[in-house]
Amino acid sequence: MSTSNTALEQFSYDNKTVRNFAIATIIWGIVGMLVGVIIATQLFEPAANITQYGSFGRIRPLHTNAVIFAFVGNAIFAGIYYSLQRLLKARMFSDFLSNLHFWGWQLIIVSAAITLPLGMTTSHEYAELEWPIDIAIALIWVAFGINMFGTILKRRERHLYVAIWFYIATFVTVAVLHITNSVQLPISLFKSYYVYAGVQDALVQWWYGHNAVAFFLTTPFLGMMYYFLPKMANRPVYSYRLSILHFWALIFIYIWAGPHHLLYSSLPDWAQSLGVVFSIMLIAPSWGGMINGLLTLRGAWDQVRENTILKFMVVGITTYGMATFEGPMLSLKNINAIAHFTDWIVAHVHVGALGWNGFLIFAILYWMIPRIFQTTLYSEKLVKTHFWIATIGIAFYAIPMYISGFTQGMMWKQFTAEGNLQYGNFLDTTLQIIPMYQMRALGGTLYLIGAILMAYNLFKTMAQGTFLANEPAEAAALSVLEEKDATDWHWHRWIEKRPIQLLVASLIMILIGSLVELVPTFMVKSNVPTIAAVKPYSALELEGRDIYIREGCVGCHSQLVRPLRSETERYGEFSKSGEFVYDHPFLWGSKRTGPDLHREGGKYPNSWHYQHMREPSAMSPGSIMPAYAWLYEQKLNTSQTADKLSAMKKLGVPYEEIQIQHAVQDLEAQAKGIQEQLATEKIKISADKEIIALISYLQRLGTDISKK
Repeated sequence: MSTSNTALEQFSYDNKTVRNFAIATIIWGIVGMLVGVIIATQLFEPAANITQYGSFGRIRPLHTNAVIFAFVGNAIFAGIYYSLQRLLKARMFSDFLSNLHFWGWQLIIVSAAITLPLGMTTSHEYAELEWPIDIAIALIWVAFGINMFGTILKRRERHLYVAIWFYIATFVTVAVLHITNSVQLPISLFKSYYVYAGVQDALVQWWYGHNAVAFFLTTPFLGMMYYFLPKMANRPVYSYRLSILHFWALIFIYIWAGPHHLLYSSLPDWAQSLGVVFSIMLIAPSWGGMINGLLTLRGAWDQVRENTILKFMVVGITTYGMATFEGPMLSLKNINAIAHFTDWIVAHVHVGALGWNGFLIFAILYWMIPRIFQTTLYSEKLVKTHFWIATIGIAFYAIPMYISGFTQGMMWKQFTAEGNLQYGNFLDTTLQIIPMYQMRALGGTLYLIGAILMAYNLFKTMAQGTFLANEPAEAAALSVLEEKDATDWHWHRWIEKRPIQLLVASLIMILIGSLVELVPTFMVKSNVPTIAAVKPYSALELEGRDIYIREGCVGCHSQLVRPLRSETERYGEFSKSGEFVYDHPFLWGSKRTGPDLHREGGKYPNSWHYQHMREPSAMSPGSIMPAYAWLYEQKLNTSQTADKLSAMKKLGVPYEEIQIQHAVQDLEAQAKGIQEQLATEKIKISADKEIIALISYLQRLGTDISKK
């Protein structure tokens, strides 16, 4: 049936939600980048840690959450709401759900901005928010999914364009990741413990953490690349077949790669090997997307030279290719042995975040906002200035961090001719890389200045234009659209016309790798052998551990000694999986700004820890660690101590009922012992202060098994 004589339906696109998410992207982007510059400064100027609420450990997760979920998250929704309507020739399914999605997401971001500086954190990387906020995230995400699929089902365009495949995979996978990783046992409104422990918790976290990068920072941006890049260049996507191969291979392979974050750890070797193999395989589909994007611009390089928005896209796609080559290389065990825990990883992450995510967001905002405000950009010169400042900013950020990472990796492993560690003091390395931290802060500042220029330019663009809240459109109803001619048939078109089948197929693809890695680790007991000598934490040690988590110490200190000579010589016996069976959550860390602490117990007297936490540089000259004065003033809250032990018992930690009933008394007795020991060294402090609990935890670390 021909549509030439068919009446077209009149409708309108919702630009209000797009505008709201775009404005939120701009504002939260500046906030997140500003916090990033602050924490970068704190790493070479400890005095920049102002009060406990502005200390590095507490605001580092604020930076990551603000950039990932506030800046990038709002940009994803702005781009999807804009492109989805036009690809489907339909207004969003529900204006109510669109508004609920927008305001609900902003409320979640504000909740994060309040709770994280207050120390309310689960400690899981990229998933630090406590359980009520996690539930809110799930509900708002479901509202977004209903709105998206409702729009797909009422579409006027039969064919689901490649961008929509990526949007669907993003929705279903992020839902699975978030729900699985957020299974916690609440203690109070803003305190919980993960139901997983030790090795199992580590695997779930990095299955989530790596795939949060894959399905929140990558797949939706690939979808937006496939929509916005052809629009910007006025050219078709280079290869339809490559997009098919790219999509299915990417979502199937990516989900397996999480264990490469845990190489040389206590994770079973078979799981580590799977992570390595699939990480190497991941190069192919990742570069398939990059090639498809760059070759879309074939023959259009004159446009790129003249069009700064396209320059943002080209640099963004190129950095995506760089990051997705480097990631698999870092998963090789010989390279990982050097790079892991160093600033090399920081450089790798930020090349992707600043280049791929940041530059695509900038380009999309510059292209999209003038269209919904029916005007042109306020200043093309400012766009060019932004591009060059931001590009230089990335270079000033990444290059020093690469140098810093190589320096750390080499110095930590260097032995003398006599077979001793050449740089036995961890601070020897720290003092060498401080200039790199200063340059990194400069690079971040340049990038922030570029974002501020963009904000000024875009807000001036909005002011000079006229906002088109409901953009008129027309299209034939889906029911009267003609079928494709048989000669144009392709096997993949069968699923492209069936969104539910596409959803189910995507779910199956990501569940295969997930189940293969997770189920045996949980179900086969031999994967996590127990050690009889390992006992649960005492009540005071558990409270001290919660303070350690609250202060974000895991952001700078690992608790995992790898079976490498350089580490066992420096820290002691390598870590065993059975040592972590009572750790809810695990605290292996992902960065060593300070030394590993897994064998810290008994290494120094209580007085050393007391003085070190109060004035780090007095005990470790040149230390960049901030002081924790509030731990000496704040009284330890024991109102939930018994509840914490009771919760741990429900999770399988073998506490006796009498231990739970006498938890506070036992805590006070142990604290009194530490207080009396400190008094012998003329240190006077009340036994009920938080520092006492933290000392008890630090002194417990690694003491359950014999050390060399």
